[in-house]
Amino acid sequence: MTKNPRSLHPGLATLLLAAAVFLSGCSTVPIQVGDTVDEPVFAADRILPEELIRADTTSDPWEGFNRTMYRFNYRFDKYVFLPAVRGYQAVMPDFAEKGVHNFFTNFRQITTLMNSMLQFSGTKSLETTSRLLVNTTIGVLGLFDWATPMGIPYHQEDFGQTLGVWGVGSGPYLVLPIIGPSSVRDGVGLVVDSYVRSEVRDAIVDLETWQKLTWGALDAIDTRANVAFRYYETGSPFEYEWVRLLSNTKRQLDIEK
Repeated sequence: MTKNPRSLHPGLATLLLAAAVFLSGCSTVPIQVGDTVDEPVFAADRILPEELIRADTTSDPWEGFNRTMYRFNYRFDKYVFLPAVRGYQAVMPDFAEKGVHNFFTNFRQITTLMNSMLQFSGTKSLETTSRLLVNTTIGVLGLFDWATPMGIPYHQEDFGQTLGVWGVGSGPYLVLPIIGPSSVRDGVGLVVDSYVRSEVRDAIVDLETWQKLTWGALDAIDTRANVAFRYYETGSPFEYEWVRLLSNTKRQLDIEK
């Protein structure tokens, strides 16, 4: 049967609708990138918009814990994470910051390759292998990204996606400390990916404990520096619900792609 070329994937349509409504509720006061805002206080008798109730089917039996963790993450972000990011960006030259970002992006391709193979995706496996070989050799251990200008596609696969491809359900929604929105399945996937990368790193280079801690801190700061999201800058009283919906929908699309 011929598909309408203008039709959207249902999950993508939901994601776009959710994003549009979510952003439409944002504060009209511009927020500069890197700024933080105070946690807003809203009336207790808030009524969820009907479009959110219809769209959000996420299982959230631990909502009390998740909301508490969401607020903790906001405070950690405001008082620890973002100040560390700003300090890092202040002392690091742009070229060095770019090199660090390229290095960790290339290193994370190790688990992308593993998960592409576990998903039996030959194309992604070959393209990821090509990126790793090019950027690790010509790109000097990944400090320079030569694969992108050469037209080699970039893929990002994790073990949570692999479990989803295998048919494992996401399980309840879960807000992880510091990391943020996730699920039971993706939390397990995160542990597996982190373990594999640490084992590969330790097999390649022998690092002292303080060097491993520095590695982890740089990786975390680089990751946060490249995520534009800021807690509560939207001004929406339903930010928790919208973030939950957007996160769940995006993960479904990641698995189906």
